[in-house]
Amino acid sequence: MKKELNVVDLFCGAGGLSFGFAKAGFNIILGVDNDKDSKETFLKNHPDSQYLLKDIRSVSKDEILSLIGDKKIDLLIGGPPCQGFSVSGKRVYMDSRNSLYLEFFRILDILKPNHALIENVPGLKGLFEGRALKSILEEFSKRGYKTNHSILKADEYGVPQVRKRIIIVASKKGEFEFPLPLSTQVTLGDAINDLPILEDSIEEDQYISKPKNEYQNLMRINSNKIHNHIASNHSDRTKSIIGLVPEGGNYKNLPKELRNTRKVHIAWTRLNSSKPSLTIDTGHRHHFHPWANRIPTVRESARIQSFPDNFIFYGSKTSQYRQVGNAVPPLLAEAIAQQLKKWINDENKKDIQNA
Repeated sequence: MKKELNVVDLFCGAGGLSFGFAKAGFNIILGVDNDKDSKETFLKNHPDSQYLLKDIRSVSKDEILSLIGDKKIDLLIGGPPCQGFSVSGKRVYMDSRNSLYLEFFRILDILKPNHALIENVPGLKGLFEGRALKSILEEFSKRGYKTNHSILKADEYGVPQVRKRIIIVASKKGEFEFPLPLSTQVTLGDAINDLPILEDSIEEDQYISKPKNEYQNLMRINSNKIHNHIASNHSDRTKSIIGLVPEGGNYKNLPKELRNTRKVHIAWTRLNSSKPSLTIDTGHRHHFHPWANRIPTVRESARIQSFPDNFIFYGSKTSQYRQVGNAVPPLLAEAIAQQLKKWINDENKKDIQNA
């Protein structure tokens, strides 16, 4: 019998990282975050797990140990908030959000797992002349962990989205090797063309066809209807402007007098159904549906992130967009988790043989 591998997820949000690890067979003992809407989403979709709704900086040793009980934690995972490191943020090295990664190491010292994983935006690697990444690697090293890190592309692991994440894996057993990319990609059209095309606050919960491809089959396992599929309202002016943009186009396709109606370079972008989606955001209303004059619904965004249809998001629609956009794509997480589980079990087997 293989030993069950227990996981604690810090800064867990709605649980994209946890969900991928759970699909790979890890036991998610506890998620920690300070977002109340994420708590409901996490617990409804991880019914055998616990959730600590609290700012990580105020979580005590006794508190976290009391929730874990007598279970030995094998792996600590998490994504410290990345806004301070993100290309969309102000890039301030002393941003207080950047120091939250030290809380990850405080909890690491309490739980003492043999393995750990941190995910973040790829900008972490080069920002501030590499000081942020160097500091994280040094924190692991002085605790006796060997590390490996890589920037992974979600579209190379079955996710219908161009999204990069830096993944740092640390272990006291040796150096982890990342999974190889898949040979095929899933397009945006592949991901969503079985969902109703909606306009103007319409909500629909019925599929318009049987699954058309392997990805849709995967997304629709244990689901007989659609959740979180409600069209956003847009003004007539917004709909008329985006209506001038062809599929795969952007503000450059607009007449000159309309190109500066939004002061961001990603404004008025219409997604291309024949390619993986651009990176979805947290509901900023800049990327539009390939065929409808609106932004993607929460469910379409979830499909783009590789959340299955039976993973339901709770809270206001604004909160749901944020939860989806901030998450690690579950299929990317699962690919890493499958490789990590095999590697951990192999290393444990070697320890037994050498004992």
